[in-house]
Formats: sequence, structure tokens, C-alpha cells
Amino acid sequence: MTSQTIQIKASDGTGTFNAYLSVPPGGKGPGLVLAQEIFGVNQTMRDVADYYAEEGYVVLVPDVFWRQEPGVELGYTPDDWQRAFGFFQGFDENKGVEDIQASLTALRERPECVDKAGVLGFCLGGKLAYLAACRTDADVSIGYYGVGIEKALDEARNIKGRLVLHLAENDQFCPPEARTAILEALSGRKSTELYVYAGVDHAFARQGGEHFHKPSALMAHQRSVTALKAEMGPHFDYSALWDKHCEYEFATRHVADTMSTMVAEPYVNHIPTMTGGVGHKMLSRFYQHHFVNSNPPDTALIPISRTIGATQIVDELLFCFTHTCEIDWMLPGIAPTGKRVEIPLVAIVKFRGDKLYHEHIYWDQASVLVQIGKLDSKGLPVAGIQTAHKLLDETLPSNTLMPSWNTSA
Repeated sequence: MTSQTIQIKASDGTGTFNAYLSVPPGGKGPGLVLAQEIFGVNQTMRDVADYYAEEGYVVLVPDVFWRQEPGVELGYTPDDWQRAFGFFQGFDENKGVEDIQASLTALRERPECVDKAGVLGFCLGGKLAYLAACRTDADVSIGYYGVGIEKALDEARNIKGRLVLHLAENDQFCPPEARTAILEALSGRKSTELYVYAGVDHAFARQGGEHFHKPSALMAHQRSVTALKAEMGPHFDYSALWDKHCEYEFATRHVADTMSTMVAEPYVNHIPTMTGGVGHKMLSRFYQHHFVNSNPPDTALIPISRTIGATQIVDELLFCFTHTCEIDWMLPGIAPTGKRVEIPLVAIVKFRGDKLYHEHIYWDQASVLVQIGKLDSKGLPVAGIQTAHKLLDETLPSNTLMPSWNTSA
């Protein structure tokens, strides 16, 4: 990504304000105004902007506190919290929404911005995102744990674009009665999505924060990007990108080409054996010495099904090979046995923009060990090559590992 600070003219003619601009690697994309937390346009907000730029958006983060004090950039110490609440209490919400509209207008006028533009915000910005849905020409608005939305529900009648709200069940700034009011007022509306994240607190999506909850943050991000892509794009051919990646891994066996299909800092996790790597350096080493050149010559991937989502692909396939060499990533430390192996395998492949971000690969390790003769299945609820055969022929016997099956008729 490339980034810079630009100037935006206030719509009321009172001056100009700064905004951080982050542009995707491709140089163009749909626009996204990122509405800040109460801590200003700090490093956290810039990191989030870069994160969404990597997804393919031209991201603009306006300084909405500029009317009080330009360039507010706070951390999360007790003193910073005290100052942040002071800015929040003195914030002119109506002027803030005007500045969001000015930012949308400025963003659409830039050559990097393609067609549509939306708003995404956190905390204070979450409320601004909701109000943007009500008062601006945003094509889509997404709010994370917005503070005070329940006080503006009468404006919901003005919503025209898609609205997504992420609510934290234990949010001290949005107590149960406020959350209930939001859900009752907005549920069932066309193009409105409401999500409540159980057991998490305010700011659950702020990485490194006290209340950061990675599973909820990941789910919310996927829902956000899904909504953004549905309304604005960008759209990439994930199927072709994944096929090309696999070609480099298993056909041409070229490490540099394999890495070229991935983001700058990707990761791979083969779940049963915890092999792979995090980051370009570690993953390059893994591919070079323990994966690309460590698969048997007859390795074959037989596709069974493929599901293509807004952010990822889920591949179901058969992974077949003869164990003629040590396979570090699947059977580390096990000398070749010469045995034939066929196993069902599931690959969950996440993308950012037009690059692979990560791979989560799942298979039944017990079945592999049975097939190479390293695990005696007698008395254990595991099977060998039969799991692959039954995947292709559902009429083969079921429940053969259940001793009680014959008596339950």
C-alpha cells in the first residue's frame, strides 16, 4: 500500500482538515471512509486503514476532532483515556457527520477511487457510520460497537444503503436496554444486518486492546468485507488465484512463484501437524525446504467440491500419494514406507485483495498413520483408505466402527 495525508475542505466553509489516505497495491478500488475511535487518527486507525487497503479499498481516515484540536493522536494510557473522553464530550456530532459526507465527496473525486464509497467506523466512529447511513450518500455503512445509536433510532427511516452493525454483548457503553432498543428498531429492515457477539466487551476488534477477542474480530471482519464487496466490490477470481497457487506448489514446484501469489506477510497452518509458517521469511523457508520439494512424484489432488465466498475458498478434495519420500509437513520424521495413501482433505483459503492471506489445512492424521502402517486401527474408532473410498461412494457401509449399530435396529 501507499499512504499520505491530504486536506479536505469542510462543507460549511470554516476551513480544512487532515485525512490519512491509504491506497491498495493495485492503485485503485472502491472508496471507504474510516471513522475514528475517540483516540483520534492514531497508529491503530492507520493500521486499520492499511488493512482495508490491502483488501482492495481506497481508505480515507478524516480527523473529525479538528474543530476542537487538529491532529489528535492518543494512546491508551489512563491520561489518554481522560483526554479522549474530553474530546468525545465536546464533539459536535452533527458537524462530524457533515465532515464524513465531505470525506465521501472528496474520496469519490480522487482518481484512485472507483465508483462507489462507504463508511466504516469504531466506537464514536460506529455511531457516525450509523448516522452516515441515515444522512449521507454512503453506499454501505458499517458500525462497530457504536456509542449512542439508540438515541438516534428515529432517523432509521432515512436509511437507503446497506447497514451493518456489530454489537458487543457486554459493552458497558451500550447496555442491554440500549442494545434491545437497537435490535427492536432495526431488525427485519431490508439491507440491514445486526450481529451481537456473545461474551465480548466494547472494542473487541481493536488488536492488542484489553478487550480484543480474535474469534469475534475475525467473524466481524469477514461479515464487513462481505457487505462491502456485495455493494461495491472489488471482485476477484479466487478460484483461478488458488488454482495457480496450487500449480506452483505441486506442478512446477517453484517457491518464488508460490510466494508471489500471497500477501507480503502470509501464513499457513497444517492443523494436524502444526506445520507451515507465519510471515514471508518463515513461510519461504518452509516452502523451500519442507514442502514444495518434499512431496512424492505421484502426488495428486482430486477435487470433490469448492465453495467460493466473499473472502475465502473452501476446497474439499482427495489428497493421494505413495509414501516414497519423507513428507516433512504431513509425516515429519517418518521414513518412507512405500505405502499408498488416499485421504479426504479440506483447505480453507483466505484472501486479501487478489492475494492469498492464509491457508488452514485439515485432514485425518489417524487415517494417514493407519495407511502407512504406523497405527494399528484394531479397537480404535479410526479407519484407513476406506474414508477416501466412502467420500466417493456414499453407498459403502456406514457405522462400521460402531459396535452398537447392529443392535439399534
